[in-house]
Amino acid sequence: MKNTYLAFTLLIAFLFQGFAYAEDGKILFMSDRTGKQQIYMMKPDGSEQVRVISSMAIEIPGNCSSDGKKFVFASTRDAQSTTDIYIANIDGTQVIRLTNNQFVDTSPVWSPDGKKILFESNRDGNYEIYVMNADGSNQTRLTNNPAWDSYGTWSPDGKHIAFATKRHGEGNVDIYIMNTDGTGLKRLTNNTSADSNPAWSPDGKSIAFWSYRDGNDEIYVMNVDGSNQKRLTQNRASDGSPSWSPDGKKIAFESDHDGNYEIYIMNIDGSGVDRITNNSADDGRPTWCK
Repeated sequence: MKNTYLAFTLLIAFLFQGFAYAEDGKILFMSDRTGKQQIYMMKPDGSEQVRVISSMAIEIPGNCSSDGKKFVFASTRDAQSTTDIYIANIDGTQVIRLTNNQFVDTSPVWSPDGKKILFESNRDGNYEIYVMNADGSNQTRLTNNPAWDSYGTWSPDGKHIAFATKRHGEGNVDIYIMNTDGTGLKRLTNNTSADSNPAWSPDGKSIAFWSYRDGNDEIYVMNVDGSNQKRLTQNRASDGSPSWSPDGKKIAFESDHDGNYEIYIMNIDGSGVDRITNNSADDGRPTWCK
C-alpha cells in the first residue's frame, strides 16, 4: 500500500513539474554560431535550441507578442545594409516587413495589447524612439532631442515607456520613463556612468537594467520610481540585456564571465545563477516569452 501511494505521489509530482515547466515559456536569443547574428529559441533550461529563421541576413530579436504566438525582430534580409522591422510566427514562418527605408530601424518591442510596436530609428538624424501600429502603419516619433534615445520598453499595463538616453552627456546614459505619447518625462537614474537596457517586471513594480557604475557592466533592479536601486550580479565580467520570466521569478541575461557571451538565468535577488547556453559562439539578447 505504501509503495502504491509513493508511486502515485511521484507521478503527481512529475506531472505537476511538467505543467509548471510549460508555464516557463521559451527564450528567444541571438547567436553568431553560424557566422552571422541569427535568432534562436530554446526552453528556459537551455534544451531544444533551434534556429528560428534561416536566412543569410543579420537577424536581431525584439520580443514576443503577449500570447507568445509571434515575435518582432530587426533584419537586413531584404538586401539592406541597415536593419528594418519585421514580425513572424514564433516558428519563423510568415515573415512580414513593417518598415522600409535606408536608415536603421531596430530594437522593436511589441505592446502588451498587441496593437503597437516601439522601435528606435536614426531616420531623422539621430536615434529616437518611435511607435507604429502592429501592421507598420502610423509610424510616429515619440522623443525629440539632439541626443541618443534607445531601448524603449512598455510597462505591463501599456501606459508608460521606459527608455535609455544620452541627453545628459555622451558618456552619461540614464533611464527615463514617459507616457505613451512622449509626454510626462521622468528621470529614474542619475549618475556619471551608463544605465541602459531597462526591462519592466511582469507585475509593473520593478525595472531591471544594466549599469557601468561599478567599473563593468552589471545587472541592477530598481522600483519604477527610481528608488531602491540594487546590484544583482557580482563579477568582473560584462552582464547585460536582462529579461524577466513571465511569472516574474527569474531574470535571463547575457554574460561573458566564462570567456564568451552566453545566456544565464538567475533569481530576482541575484542568487541561483545558472548558465543555459554553452558553445564557442556568442549568445546574447535573451527575450523570455510565454
